[in-house]
Amino acid sequence: MNLPMTLTWLRIAAIPLLVIVFLFTPVEFARPAAAWIFGLASLTDFLDGYLARRWNQQSAFGAFLDPVADKLIVAVALVLLVFTDGDLPIVIATAVIIGREVFVSALREWMAGRGISAAVKVSSLGKLKTTAQMFAILFLLYHFPLFGLIDVHAIGYWLLMVAALLTFVSGAQYARAAVVAVKQAEAESQARGN
Repeated sequence: MNLPMTLTWLRIAAIPLLVIVFLFTPVEFARPAAAWIFGLASLTDFLDGYLARRWNQQSAFGAFLDPVADKLIVAVALVLLVFTDGDLPIVIATAVIIGREVFVSALREWMAGRGISAAVKVSSLGKLKTTAQMFAILFLLYHFPLFGLIDVHAIGYWLLMVAALLTFVSGAQYARAAVVAVKQAEAESQARGN
């Protein structure tokens, strides 16, 4: 196993640690510690892809496992936040983010089965959405004012709303790209049949 794959597995291994620390330690320790765990796990998300490309250690299994690890830790962190901070906007944002991830994953799988998966590649808006949601979750997990001055919880709250909006828009873009690709594939198939 190479280092990029090890980092991906470490991100998955961080999930139960995140849950245990968040739920079963005193709150004044739990929130900052959970934020650190999530932040370090998010950093491995950047590093594993970067190192895999730089060292030419990309693999089909790594390409599959990396987004799974991302989606798992994000979903678990959001559920923890709903459990503790779950006002209606956070619940709705969580439902939008998790729902979009399920939808896009299923759409990619379906498109791959039809041989037209290139139409639903990661977009720049999707990357922006991921960045916004990672910082939102990090700040919401941390919860307490930073240096006694900066209300990171409020910053995280509004970043989560932005992330949910970007999530919805990028999901719609994926759906539109899929419809166009399917229509184009069907037209090409009919043209070959004639």
